[in-house]
Amino acid sequence: MAPGQPVTGTLYLIPVPLGPVSPESCLPPDTLAVARRLQHFVVERAKTARAHLKAMGHPQPIQALQLAELNEHTPAAAISELLAPLKAGHDLGLLSEAGCPAVADPGAALVMAAHRDNIPVVPLIGPSSILLALMASGLGGQRFAFHGYLPAKEPERSRIIRELEKTARRDRATQLFIETPYRSAALLEALATALVSDTLISVGADLSLPSQLIRTRSAKAWRGQTDAVKDRLVVFGIGV
Repeated sequence: MAPGQPVTGTLYLIPVPLGPVSPESCLPPDTLAVARRLQHFVVERAKTARAHLKAMGHPQPIQALQLAELNEHTPAAAISELLAPLKAGHDLGLLSEAGCPAVADPGAALVMAAHRDNIPVVPLIGPSSILLALMASGLGGQRFAFHGYLPAKEPERSRIIRELEKTARRDRATQLFIETPYRSAALLEALATALVSDTLISVGADLSLPSQLIRTRSAKAWRGQTDAVKDRLVVFGIGV
């Protein structure tokens, strides 16, 4: 903190489990300790966040905690107001719906606002579906890109898939993206159909949960096997 600058709190980025498992199974003690001592939080959805904080063993009555929401409906002009507890000297926790905050998550806007105001930002350790999928895929981890969600409709979806395949082959870079449970089987079918038969498709479904599925096969081998990911949240990877 620069001399003469007002003392602020610290923004802690608190990961949460990727599904209905005990926080102790995937969060280290230091992460849980920070979550349990904070009183102020910015969250994507208050109801989900309260459930996470209760499962983490927060010692205070959950309804007494100060939770402000930040999601896709939050106006950009309102972001700075969410920094108020920090500017008043309180530490603040940022939680997403699942996994790491600010990664494929609207919380990134709060982190940037904190940097603009010279507020300390501390990322804590916890599960990231993107990195777990990449680690387990067998695809190249030296160069990779994450693209969020692909278009849901054709022909745009297949056009983007073929563009990502060209990038993967040209740059030897793994291409990662995610899909919702109700569209995951359709996307895998589109990948298996649009990609060259020997292009590799990696599937990471329900990562870190008891129902976890991790499998890497050629596009040709996935054809007719797409029910394996039906109704599952999936991180997909393509590579060569």
